[in-house]
Amino acid sequence: MGKYLLEVRYTAEGAKGIAKEGGTARRKVVEKLLEGVGGKLEAFYFAFGDADAYTILDLPDHVSAAAAALAVNQSGAATIKTTVLITPDEMDKAAKTSVAYRAPGK
Repeated sequence: MGKYLLEVRYTAEGAKGIAKEGGTARRKVVEKLLEGVGGKLEAFYFAFGDADAYTILDLPDHVSAAAAALAVNQSGAATIKTTVLITPDEMDKAAKTSVAYRAPGK
């Protein structure tokens, strides 16, 4: 399972839906969506600022993440930005992986 951070921005229509149905109802909808692609919701927070909500998801793969993103973005009620999250153990492995690279101009 991979971890993903989704930054959610609601349209005016989406914000009206949140105001009508409430935050816990939206969380339940997201949990159901994720179950459908074999994932689960780790965290869901509404926020002030650039994004209206942040979620952290456990998903089987990038295809599942893309399917979830497409479903949300096609709704017209919200747009999301997806960020793949890397665990400290995965970063340790990456740091120990040798790669061939040359900086520009060197």
